[in-house]
Amino acid sequence: MLKPVPLYEYIKALHLIFVITWFAGLFYIPRLFIYHIEASEKASPEKEILTKQLQLMAKRLWYIITWPSAILAISFAIWLLVLMPVWLQQPWMHIKLVFVVLLILYHLKAHQIFKQLQRNEVRYNSKFMRIFNEGATLILFAVVFLVILKSTFNWIFGVIGIIVLGILLMLGIKLYKRIRSKNPEA
Repeated sequence: MLKPVPLYEYIKALHLIFVITWFAGLFYIPRLFIYHIEASEKASPEKEILTKQLQLMAKRLWYIITWPSAILAISFAIWLLVLMPVWLQQPWMHIKLVFVVLLILYHLKAHQIFKQLQRNEVRYNSKFMRIFNEGATLILFAVVFLVILKSTFNWIFGVIGIIVLGILLMLGIKLYKRIRSKNPEA
């Protein structure tokens, strides 16, 4: 006989779904920023055509997927903490919440850049945006390892791992830049 699934499991599933869609938006929006910045360097009429299309794509992604997902992921997370207040006593949860705050700050910075580009204010170059794009990746790695490994996680190795991942991401960006300079269509 099947046991009924507790409310907690449904809330956890919904939280996870909206975390995934939130990250999907956070992974893609900086790519649109990069394309927008690069389009702003093109000649007319290509510049205007691309800029208008990229602004529309970014607006739909940001307001239809990313913001609602962020709000729902955070809402379901709060609900989970209300259902399981004992988690707030766990050291791994304190560290996870620090990364969640960093993710929210990253989201708000992306929102600031989004608003600037919607006004055709280009304040960053595409190299900066390629590096900025990796912020969500680092946070995702940290949170997933924290949640899966919890208290069995060795913090020293975790910090070293995040630093190594960051270095590898930067090396990947440099390699991509080198390949792209040799082949602009890459």
